[in-house]
Amino acid sequence: MILESALLDVLPGREDEFLAAFAEARPLIAVQRGFRSLELRRCLDEGRGSRFLLQVEWETLADHTEGFRGSAEYQRWRELLHRFYRPFPEVEHYGEPLLSA
Repeated sequence: MILESALLDVLPGREDEFLAAFAEARPLIAVQRGFRSLELRRCLDEGRGSRFLLQVEWETLADHTEGFRGSAEYQRWRELLHRFYRPFPEVEHYGEPLLSA
């Protein structure tokens, strides 16, 4: 399992619009080969209410980087969501947990 992680800095004042667009975009990723789950969390720290943490579980790295990013659904995902980010998020991928508690 691969964990994709991205900090999404949404333009202040557009958070509700972003969340509505994300609700529309979610099914586009959920149908992809290798998709396992998705979590979107809002930052609770003072002054950071425009920051969101996106974590997506994939079966393999290629399911995300080649499969989803190469799909027609990704083009629609970009149209719906990429206009909200400033700066554009850095996406990272992590392997299996090394420690758990």
